[in-house]
Formats: sequence, C-alpha cells, structure tokens
Amino acid sequence: MKDQLTSWFDNNEITLIENRDVYRFLHSIKGTSGTLELDMLYGIASELLAKVENRKDSWSIQELRDFLSGLMEISYEYEHFHEEIGKPPALREGDAPLIQIIDDDISLLIFLKDKLESKGWMVIANTTADKAIEQYYNMHPDCIIIDINLQDQSGYDVLSVIQNHTNRAFIPKIMCSIKTDRDSRIEAYRNGADDFMEKPIDVEEFLIRVERHLERKKIFDQSVLIDELTQVYNRKFLKDSYNRFISDMGRLNANGTIAVIDIDYFKRVNDTYGHIVGDKVLMEFAQFLKKSIRSTDTLFRYGGEEFVILFQRATETEIKDVLERMLDKFSQVEFTDGEKTFSLTFSAGVYRIENTEIGLQAAIKTADEALYLAKENGRARVETANKRIISKATKLLNVSIVDDDTLIRSILINIFSSLELDNITLDVKAYEDGMQFLDSDRLAQNGIHFLVLDGIMPVMDGLEILQIVKKSQYRNNVNVLMLTGRKSENDIAEALKLGADDYVTKPFSLTELQARIVRLIKRMV
Repeated sequence: MKDQLTSWFDNNEITLIENRDVYRFLHSIKGTSGTLELDMLYGIASELLAKVENRKDSWSIQELRDFLSGLMEISYEYEHFHEEIGKPPALREGDAPLIQIIDDDISLLIFLKDKLESKGWMVIANTTADKAIEQYYNMHPDCIIIDINLQDQSGYDVLSVIQNHTNRAFIPKIMCSIKTDRDSRIEAYRNGADDFMEKPIDVEEFLIRVERHLERKKIFDQSVLIDELTQVYNRKFLKDSYNRFISDMGRLNANGTIAVIDIDYFKRVNDTYGHIVGDKVLMEFAQFLKKSIRSTDTLFRYGGEEFVILFQRATETEIKDVLERMLDKFSQVEFTDGEKTFSLTFSAGVYRIENTEIGLQAAIKTADEALYLAKENGRARVETANKRIISKATKLLNVSIVDDDTLIRSILINIFSSLELDNITLDVKAYEDGMQFLDSDRLAQNGIHFLVLDGIMPVMDGLEILQIVKKSQYRNNVNVLMLTGRKSENDIAEALKLGADDYVTKPFSLTELQARIVRLIKRMV
C-alpha cells in the first residue's frame, strides 16, 4: 500500500491517476485483507471499491488523497495495533488544562508526561530554563511542575522569573526534588511554589495533587472577574456584560457598538525587550484605554494583547472617530527599557450591533474580521464592519509537514485540511525530506509557521532540520511539533533542548494527534 501511495502522491510528473489503477489497488486490498481477516480494512476497501466500480473519470492527486483518507487512517492503526492493545486513547476536550513540566531528567519527564496525558490533560515539556520561560509566556499553562536542579540554572530562579509575571495570577506551581530538607522547601515557597513533592515521586499521589490544584484553579478562574495583569475586566465577565449590554439596547432602543483592539507587532516587544517589558506595555495600554473611554463603556482584556470595548449609545462612525483620536495619542506614548525607548500603535475593528438577536461570538467575529482587515491594510488604523462587505480577513498559518513516510504525510495533510478554525487560514504543504523543505524557502513566506518534523529520516533527520530552523532569522516565528519514537529518549531530550515546542511519540492516536494540533494552534495564534 505504501509503495503504491508513494508512486502516486510523491511523483511530481503525475497529475491524473486512471480510475482502473485505483480499482485494481482497492480490489487487491479487499482480497488480501479478507484473506488475513482484517475486517475493518476489508470493510472500508469494499465500500470504496463499490464507489469506483462504475467511474469513468480520472482522479486528481488531491481528490484521490481525500477519497482514500479513511483507508490510510485504518491502515496506520492496523500497522501499530499490536503496540496499542488495551490502551484506548484519552480524548482531550478543547479546553483541557495545559500542564508544563520543567525537568532535565528526560526519562522522568517522558514518564510523567505520559501519566498526565493519560488523564486527558495536555502537557508541554522542557529541559532548559530559557526555553521553559519562553514557552510559559507563549502558551499560558494552567499548572507548572518544576524540578529544583536544572542544567543551566536552578528551578528557584525559573520560579522567581515566572512569579514576577504571575504575582497577580493564580497558576499552581509544584516543585519536585530529591532535596526535601526544610531550607529547600522554604526557598521553594519563597519563590512562588504552591506545593512541594519529594522524588522519587509516588505517581498516584502526584496525579491526585495535580488534579486538586487544577480544580482549585478552575474554581478561582470562574469566580474572578478582573484580569490579574491589566486590572480590567476579563473575558469571563464579557458574556454577562454583553447580555446586559444587549438588554439595555432593546430597552432604550439605542445604538450599541463593539470594538476589538490589538497592539501592532506586540510579539516584537517580547522578542526584543523581554516579557517583563511586554507585561508593562500591556498594563499601560489597558490603563490608557480605560482612561480614554466613557464611564458608561466597558473594557475587557480578551486575550494576549487583544482587548474588547462595549460602547453604549454610539454608532460605528462615532466610535471609529474616537478610536482614531486614541490611536494618534497612543502612538506618541514612549515606553522605556533602560536607556532604550520605543513607541507602538494599535489596530481596531468596529461593529455596530444591528439587532438584539446577535450573539456575543457572532459580534466579536464580525469585529475581528474588520480588525484583520485593518492589519492587512497596513496596521495602525481602524476599520468598520458595517456598510461594507468584509473580506474574510484571517491570520495565515503556514503548516509544513516533513516526513519520509507517505502514509503519515497523507494522514497529516488530511488532518490539517479538515480543521475549521475561526479567522485562521491554513496553507498546508508536505515534504518528503529535509533538503526539499529547506530548499523551498518556505519559512520566508508571510504568516505564522507550524512545522511538523519526523525525528528519523534519510538524508537529513528532524533534529538537524530543527537546529537549522532555530538558528535562522525566522526562529521566533516558527512553532515545532516533533514526531518521535516512543523509546527515543535521547532524541526527545535533544529536540526539547534545540527548541521544539512539543513532541508526539509514534505510534500516535489520530484523534489524539488532531486534538493536540488544534490546542497548539489556538495557543499559538
């Protein structure tokens, strides 16, 4: 099967495939799978064979890949079935907690990651302090598990840096160590730890304690209405506020307008000056917005550097004028970092709520489309959604799959192609080896990049590609998911050290992999 798929999908000279060849292929699979009593494969091959039996037209490459997607997924699961017996995948909810493990003991890290993910939680892992801190800021975990002894600096130092960011937030932090003396425990709590666990770890106790911390965080998050960093309302309070906003519009027969505002090139601030300065910018920007609007208007931090304002009794034209004056004033504000100074701008999308039947998500989505139109038109501007047709302005996410296995490449293409993500356009391309990917100059294309790398490939393996990517000028714009063997501890350690954002061990559950990809993309953008 792999040989045939490779000859079809990896041959640049082939554009059309004769239906008789597809028929023979499926007929052969049906006969062999029936003989070997591979019932699921036999069933799907029979179903597909019936659909092609009377077809006269040829197949395009993409059309055939889509048509055979179910067959390829079943084949992959059969290939690894013996390794997965008795191990049903733990399906992750879209809002499953994200846990960050920071430990340079790679064997323990892999073991704990597997145990935590068996509970249905998402886990990201780090072995070095610098990468852990960067990933903490970018991925916003719900719980942190950290060892005292790291290679480049102590876990105390990492906790201290994180604590400077989370002194107003509640993110449970669990420190683990073989050092359990009184001074070590006190030092951990002094630097922000909420719990301390002794190594070697009692896994059952460990999982229960993590679960209790996550439950407490969930209760805390549901009860808090103020964003801890910026001290304005958070997105949890937005839904109730919007319902009252709509109710007042109906009761008073008045206009109401929603605006979505985003700081331009904010990622550059974090990359250039550091996340502490980035936090300071967010705090000052939030207070600038709060002081610039009326007492009847309401400001929310929606996420990252994005804010939402509900404007009472105002049309989109009026709010556009107000925001443009605010933009002019904000662009003159100077931020400082030591002796360095810099200034920033913002972009905004405005939408007048046209009737009281419009829900919050629909209103935000429409305003968001206007916001991305503003960014496409050069940033530092305000666009309105009313009285115009909004092009589906979206963030571009370039997905690059580098794997020498035709079956896995085709499966991953189908997974990404089937994703439906609001305001995100996916451009998916697959490469059969590292040289082909690097020679394509793919990373120079505009947009965010998500790179899926196979760890072991001929010519150039995934670790070599990762090393080149992370040394390139595009390193801050690329998120990397490594595919690696279950027992390749050294490869996993090296991948994390080189800057991979996550890894998945083969064989993987397809449902599980899709859930992880969606979660990573949502955290990225």
